[in-house]
Amino acid sequence: MPTSGRTTIAIAFHSGYGPTAVVAEAVARGAAGGGADVVVISVDTVTDEQWTQLDPADAIIFGAATYMGTASAALHAFAEASSKRWFSHAWADKLAAGFTNSGAKSGDKSSTLNFFATLAAEHGMHWISLGLIPGWDSTKGSEDDINRLGFFMGAGAQSPTDAGPEAVHRSDLATAEHLGARVAHQASVLRAGRTALAA
Repeated sequence: MPTSGRTTIAIAFHSGYGPTAVVAEAVARGAAGGGADVVVISVDTVTDEQWTQLDPADAIIFGAATYMGTASAALHAFAEASSKRWFSHAWADKLAAGFTNSGAKSGDKSSTLNFFATLAAEHGMHWISLGLIPGWDSTKGSEDDINRLGFFMGAGAQSPTDAGPEAVHRSDLATAEHLGARVAHQASVLRAGRTALAA
């Protein structure tokens, strides 16, 4: 695990129809804005070189659409393939976080976020929550509030099933950016602490 230089955030995601890729881009913007170098990897086409980019990252943010109550099959296949990293403890003590998208405002997104958290725990990673209170939970709120869908475990987004990627709600994209920035900040804190301990 690196103990000097800039932090690196890897985003490992799958998008079947485009909206989740837009959310991944928002997470990446937030992480980059938080001072991190960002590596974005679509897991359905992950290469050996990209696997080696995941290994030195300070944090991995998992993302996928929620299909039938869990992450997409491509993300599950990636998770199973990551068992090679599990055997070598390659991802132990990294930070982890997650995001998901579905057509419904709830859509059982919590199941997907819990799957990501369990995957991270299997690898011995440290989970970073969204760190936001719910928006749009009072008569004074609106759908433009950040975290309008009220998730705590990670970032949840909603996009209409009969529209394209451009229909991902701007509040959900802002929430995704917040997640990326939060992980970047926590990664920099962790890296600084490790550097101080090493000294």
